Amino acid sequence: MITLSLAEIAEIVGGRMHDIPDASAEVTGPVVRDSREAGPGSLFVAFVGERVDGHDFAAQVVEAGAAAVLGSRPVGVPAIVVEDVQAALGALARHVVRRLGTTLVALTGSAGKTSTKDLIAQVLRRKAPTVFTPGSMNNEVGLPLTALTATDETKFLVLEMGARGIGHIRYLCELTPPRIGLVLNVGSAHIGEFGGREQIAQAKGELVEALPPAEEGGTAILNADDPLVRAMASRTKAKVILFGESGEADVRAENVRLTDTGQPSFSLHTPSGASDVTMRLYGEHHVSNALAAAAVAHELGMSADEIATALSEAGSLSRWRMEVTERPDGVTVVNDAYNANPESMKAALRALVAMGKGRRTWAVLGKMAELGDEALAEHDAVGRLAVRLNVSKLVAVGGREARWLQLGAYNEGSWGEESVHVSDAQAAVDLLRSELRPGDVVLVKASRSVGLESVATALLETGAEGEVAAR
Repeated sequence: MITLSLAEIAEIVGGRMHDIPDASAEVTGPVVRDSREAGPGSLFVAFVGERVDGHDFAAQVVEAGAAAVLGSRPVGVPAIVVEDVQAALGALARHVVRRLGTTLVALTGSAGKTSTKDLIAQVLRRKAPTVFTPGSMNNEVGLPLTALTATDETKFLVLEMGARGIGHIRYLCELTPPRIGLVLNVGSAHIGEFGGREQIAQAKGELVEALPPAEEGGTAILNADDPLVRAMASRTKAKVILFGESGEADVRAENVRLTDTGQPSFSLHTPSGASDVTMRLYGEHHVSNALAAAAVAHELGMSADEIATALSEAGSLSRWRMEVTERPDGVTVVNDAYNANPESMKAALRALVAMGKGRRTWAVLGKMAELGDEALAEHDAVGRLAVRLNVSKLVAVGGREARWLQLGAYNEGSWGEESVHVSDAQAAVDLLRSELRPGDVVLVKASRSVGLESVATALLETGAEGEVAAR
């Protein structure tokens, strides 16, 4: 973080200083909420959780070198005490972002946020120092913590914004006001919480409503291929840039195809020129993500050739998102187990089939959470799609939702051994260990709460009779 004295921080967050011998002492290190990350000059934010109270670690973090604790009560060591720790953290982030004057890019969407954020970061940092959200720290705590890692050298700040209800993104934009806002799509993720896609669109569109007008540099980047996103153009005074495969998109893809290994290749067209892209990532769904990143980069002055080169060399920065690993025996494991919704599940199945041409393909799938009344229909549809795509074998893992997956496959015509239901991850591992053959491709995907990454880990340990070659 930029250097601030404890007195300055107390004033910014409206807090009281306790046990601070020198108010001019400065925070020169990071702002952290994990006591294990505290170090010289850091500021430790003490949250009270369901199982852990951060205040209990106050002495430990100061001993490790932290300048002070930001908490809700005195702790016997240097501390800034506030009534609401989360609000104070947000106020500190807002102050730092405004003081830096960094170009802030915010993005949201039902699917692909993290992958797209990683692409944007890898493209922009070729132009100038860039700070971006690590993993999926996209809520009211993770977002300000990310913003506070920016320094005087930071040119671009790329922040992923998640939402579980109306008003969430509006609040995040108040903490860290964006100049460029990107909306990827409106899908079915969290539809059980929102109540419908129209409500999801209402929430996601809060991002473009928060942008400054065009004459002040505000830019809304919208998916031309998603009608609910494209309609958000009427909700902003910012300049609008469209991306997608539509002929009306300002930044678009032409001649889209997949390589023999399932990696997308296309011709990138921007208002400043065209250039060819062949990505290292797997699956056609990454074309839309790449176009979104290209639109941001174009707005920030990069040429088509610069963007295409960066996209062609970009990899996956976040764990368990189409993470492809080949075992020494030729079995390929695709770990996409970080999360799942109907759109990302269908995209992953198509990527599996593209990667597995001429090889046996396995889809090890589990529950998609937070679908509400749509859960039965959506799981049934995924099971049916696996059959239509000719996935060699579907392994549905878990309880009721997994049975719906398997039933969908059965009703679509998978009557033999093409689909099977197992009770848990260990049962899936046992089945795969007994039946996998060299050259098979295995996709593992479910919502994070299911924990199916353990299946991928076990399969890689099984095949690790030497080095595992990560691709």
